[in-house]
Amino acid sequence: MRTSKFEERYDRNFDTLSLEEQKTLSTSKVVVIGLGGLGGGVCEMMARVGVGHLTLIDGDSFEASNLNRQLLSEERLIGVPKAQAAKDRVKAVNSEIIVKHLVEYLDESNLYERVKNAEVIMDCLDAIDTRFLLQKAARKASIPIVSGAIAGVTGQVTTIFPGDKGYELIYGIKGGKQSKGIETRTGNIAYCALFVAALQSSECLKVLLDRGDILRNKLLIAELWTNTFDIVDLL
Repeated sequence: MRTSKFEERYDRNFDTLSLEEQKTLSTSKVVVIGLGGLGGGVCEMMARVGVGHLTLIDGDSFEASNLNRQLLSEERLIGVPKAQAAKDRVKAVNSEIIVKHLVEYLDESNLYERVKNAEVIMDCLDAIDTRFLLQKAARKASIPIVSGAIAGVTGQVTTIFPGDKGYELIYGIKGGKQSKGIETRTGNIAYCALFVAALQSSECLKVLLDRGDILRNKLLIAELWTNTFDIVDLL
């Protein structure tokens, strides 16, 4: 029988997680960058699993086209900043979590300051150029990144530690006009976004708890029409 309010709340996390691991999560600090299809799902899972400190960042507001896949979007929230909606959702699910939300876009001028105190950065972005800037800031701050991307019903996840080549192994050496990913042409489906968000959340916990097989220098690729799942060695 669970005796404390804390233990009662996380009763169904046990014994997948130990009590000590749950306490570790309660003091962990995670930054989620991008609060759309991937970021909304990640926020939901971080709140429910009990990550104690979340910083939620996105400069965008909801529009009607987000309703097909973005967990945090609702018809009544059209025009509302995604970061505000994310904070409200996290606090509604788990009022014990300390949440900071920032309605802003990130670039080279502010990325390091926004991520420097995190233990894990969740890359839920859709701009490849910004990912390279994020990796530069994360490397400076010695913080790992868990990165997810989706296009149609295809998704990918990898985890990048400071010093890893990271995005260069996926996208090549940064250059040209690599701004948006292929999802701008293929669209995105809700269940793919949430599936990849779940994989990202799993990677985040593995990094925070130093447990399990982490996708370091590996890229998990899933294609849901054909139920094809591959893990590619990037080195």
